[in-house]
Amino acid sequence: MRRISGSYGRGRHSRSLLLSHREPVILLLATNMSTKTEVWQGTLALMVLKTLNAMGSQHGYGIARRIEQTSDNVLSINHGTLYPVLLKLEQEGAIASEWGTSENNRRAKFYRITKAGQKQLASEVTQWAQATEIVARFIAGAALAV
Repeated sequence: MRRISGSYGRGRHSRSLLLSHREPVILLLATNMSTKTEVWQGTLALMVLKTLNAMGSQHGYGIARRIEQTSDNVLSINHGTLYPVLLKLEQEGAIASEWGTSENNRRAKFYRITKAGQKQLASEVTQWAQATEIVARFIAGAALAV
């Protein structure tokens, strides 16, 4: 991790950024007064890979529902954000897709994790574990200082 910026925002919305050497923004935490929380930017790809690794082939709607269920419906998956992430993961070779029929008898694109995606998932899980450990240290330190 390179840098942590302060919170910014106005009114009922605030955002915090955690920057990384790998991507411009890894963490974008948006909080507001609604009942659902937006998914942190950069974490959605990790959640997609983890979902596909655990559940096998899924269509986009199924992936979104599973992520929301796993979060106890705290996270809200914006489909306008999910599908570009799926496309990016597919272009990177982390997932592959094929057309099939959904449980509603509709044509749907089903995604599955590839061997490269499994390696990427393992790497990202390690990076997120390290990042959350660092943040936890700061939170614990802040709690002691207060």
